[in-house]
Amino acid sequence: MKKNGHFSAVGRTSGISAVTYRPTPGRPPGLEVLDLPGLAAGADERKRPLTEPARPAFHLVVAVHGGRLECAVDFTSYVLGAGDWLWVWPGQVFQLPAGHGGGDATVLVFPTGFPGSATDALIRDGEYLPNRLVRPDPAQQTSLVRLLDALREEHQALSGLSLEAHIETQRGLLSVILIRLAHLAEPRREAHSSGTEPFQRFHQAVEEGFGRTHRVEDYAAQLGYSARTLTRATRAALGCGAKRFIDERVLLEAKRLLIHTALPPATISERVGFTYPTVFSAFFRQHTGMTPTEFRAQTSP
Repeated sequence: MKKNGHFSAVGRTSGISAVTYRPTPGRPPGLEVLDLPGLAAGADERKRPLTEPARPAFHLVVAVHGGRLECAVDFTSYVLGAGDWLWVWPGQVFQLPAGHGGGDATVLVFPTGFPGSATDALIRDGEYLPNRLVRPDPAQQTSLVRLLDALREEHQALSGLSLEAHIETQRGLLSVILIRLAHLAEPRREAHSSGTEPFQRFHQAVEEGFGRTHRVEDYAAQLGYSARTLTRATRAALGCGAKRFIDERVLLEAKRLLIHTALPPATISERVGFTYPTVFSAFFRQHTGMTPTEFRAQTSP
């Protein structure tokens, strides 16, 4: 794994493309169990090659069985081998470079909400983990592969159960896999640490509104909480205050656009909620030690 790898965005001038969830025709919606060619075929149908950075509006869980697979999630390049699992959350920027190595892998594709609310409460902390890669030990891998094989078999056996039973069986098997992966990714993290309603509502509001406002007070007024309540809830969930959470979300989006598009910094400044490019540049330098232009030059291939 290496930071800021060889994933460029030459000619990308309009932003990072969003990719919506689209079930395979003739199959019940909720979960796709694919191999890498199947994932690539779905991208081709959307006229969005996987070699271009895209922002999936769904989860991608990649389980590598053999060979070598290269990919990138946001600003981290990964080289995966047999036994590695990679979990991409909705909204993150995902890319497979040309000649990704042709690894043998199973890919689970599902929208938020399919695993169910109880599973969501147990896995949602994974959205904030900096490392997307999970490397189980041999015993853990054996257990996960058994679950994955059962899920693959159930996904293929459409006629074996009623539609409702088929969907619920898939949901249950997927939930066990996700809960185990979340635990392996961060075993010491306290369950439900980000499960409070104020933080979840604040998180969603920031996701929708960081391009308009960076003020905690504005979100507090919108949600009907005090700024102090949002700060306490965010600190309990992530260990940082509400203002820092907003700033880090703005910085994340700015970095995504600087690395994965050719948009000028002035345009990026406007997209992430700054009225003046000079204020954006000062904000970016304060948090990274570099101007937006310097950051783009340093992370370009």
